[in-house]
Amino acid sequence: MLRWAAWGAAATSELVLAAGVALGSAPAAYVAAVLLAAFAAALAVATRRGAAGQPCGCFGPRSTVGWRAVTRNLVLAAAFLALPALPQVSLSADAWLAIGLGGLLAAVAGLTVAVLALAREVGVLRLQLAPQGALELAHEGPALGEHTSLIDRFRLDGRKELALAVFSSPACHLCRSLAPAVAAFGRHPIVSLRVFDEEQDADAWSALRVPGSPFAVALDRDGVVRAKGTFNSFGQLESVLATAEQRVFEGARA
Repeated sequence: MLRWAAWGAAATSELVLAAGVALGSAPAAYVAAVLLAAFAAALAVATRRGAAGQPCGCFGPRSTVGWRAVTRNLVLAAAFLALPALPQVSLSADAWLAIGLGGLLAAVAGLTVAVLALAREVGVLRLQLAPQGALELAHEGPALGEHTSLIDRFRLDGRKELALAVFSSPACHLCRSLAPAVAAFGRHPIVSLRVFDEEQDADAWSALRVPGSPFAVALDRDGVVRAKGTFNSFGQLESVLATAEQRVFEGARA
């Protein structure tokens, strides 16, 4: 308890003296010099008693007891002792403005570095996290391996190997926001895309027992369901295609 009280008193006195020195008080500078000299003496005694290398907390958590710390405190004591003898300089309004502007620019630069460091950490974290796939539940939508005549509504010519059926609804806000991402899959070289509206394509919704939107079903060229799932992002929709492609490949090898 006494130790913490001593630390608190030392920290308070340092803050008070720092404020006094900043305000141009000569007595505060002299007292600060005496205090630093006392610190130097205490560090010298501790060093001679074999405490060199132990943490002292003088200038941050990495500070240690030793002759370097003694020298640092003596230099600072001499600087505070000489401070009142220095000529007083009166800064103009333009000088204070320049100092303030410099401080603001330094703060902006520091904030920029901090934001860039944070962005890098977030990027590293996202790379370390496994991507979340679409929610594929056995009791929702068509069964895996089921054949559906929905394949007749797709054009699987050329290199097209997979048919991607995306089920959307006019009342679905998420569907509208994902529409550009869904349309991008239509430009995939091996994918034939078609969007089935809940109102205009109610028969397709009923035939595949679609639970809701947005929902995706991937079919192979024979109309066999290879993957399905509810999705809410570009990555999850892509996972439906990736899963279907892997299952087609595994089926061809079997």
